[in-house]
Amino acid sequence: MAETIFIARETEKNEPRVAASPETVKKYVALGYQVAVEKAAGRLSAIPDEDYEKAGAGIVAAADGAKADIILKVRRPTAQEAAAYKKGAVVIALFDPFGAEREIEAIARAGVTGFSMEFMPRITRAQVMDVLSSQANLAGYQAVIDAASVYDRAVPMMMTAAGTVPAAKVFVMGAGVAGLQAIATARRLGAVVTANDVRPAAKEQVASLGAKFIAVEDDEFRAAETAGGYAREMSKDYQEKQAALTADHIARQDIVITTALVPGRPAPRLITREMLKTMRPGSVVVDLAVERGGNVEGAKVDEIVEVEGVKIVGYTNVAGRIAATASQLYARNLYAFVESMTDRQAKKLAVNDEDDLVKATLLTRDGRIVHPAFAKGEAKPKATTEERADRAEEREGAQ
Repeated sequence: MAETIFIARETEKNEPRVAASPETVKKYVALGYQVAVEKAAGRLSAIPDEDYEKAGAGIVAAADGAKADIILKVRRPTAQEAAAYKKGAVVIALFDPFGAEREIEAIARAGVTGFSMEFMPRITRAQVMDVLSSQANLAGYQAVIDAASVYDRAVPMMMTAAGTVPAAKVFVMGAGVAGLQAIATARRLGAVVTANDVRPAAKEQVASLGAKFIAVEDDEFRAAETAGGYAREMSKDYQEKQAALTADHIARQDIVITTALVPGRPAPRLITREMLKTMRPGSVVVDLAVERGGNVEGAKVDEIVEVEGVKIVGYTNVAGRIAATASQLYARNLYAFVESMTDRQAKKLAVNDEDDLVKATLLTRDGRIVHPAFAKGEAKPKATTEERADRAEEREGAQ
């Protein structure tokens, strides 16, 4: 009998994304799976139930998730949802385990086999499964759109009969996936763009997009990258020098976008109230890390607030603000992962414990938390988390 994939409707507030698209449903069916989509699961991503049915899925109630062999979600299931799934069912989602010890332990006790997509390794064969990158890309784009929507001036330079309108100056703090897309989007809108990052390699990437790189380029900066291409945590002395340079630069900017978020830790404070005082009235700051405490002093979750005359945009789940596109990409990420674990001859999931993708993403199994980044079954990150610091803004984009 064919195994069943259940596409759950997200229950968390402010989550409009869905874990499958009609395109991926059709592909799952071609692999030999039965697909059941919870009623209205795709409504907030502009996918009607009829589109899923045309792709070969059945439309079912939430309770039918208890019969499924594989459950696909965006957010991790609640303890109640996990308890309703059958023992050994495979759940693939963004579990966001850091700081969620009780929730992950409850999910583990439910007996489900949980795969956390944000732990997908950065290797060539996993690029198509890289949820953090796909969602961060959209978050970087949307951050610029949100900034432009509340900025009360034109972004591009305009030459009119009444005179010339100068281009907006945009500063992007962090040149990871979200930051680079923010740079590209701001440039497309005609802004004058600058950016910074602690990784020396980012300088060339920023320049390739037509922006100017801003950093204290001393010996510590030149050694600020591990052999694996990740960011190192900088010394207090360097941070102070960089903060002084940043403060001076921010005073001349119209729009600032912050993207720094270290997994498992509070978001680093990049912009203080004193810095905001130096910006001209009507300037805009978008804080992509507000969900973890924020990079900007005064930022509030899911609000636009005015501090010292500066508008601070603090939306969470920024990728979800363009849910139709975010769901499309996320669904493809999930499909690629499921396909990699599918035995095509037997037409069912066959988890290979020796596969690097499985080793990296397996979070819970047989009633325990089994991921190597957590000690003694508790959701506490080891020191190796620091090596993932350069993916900080990617995590925020995914959540």
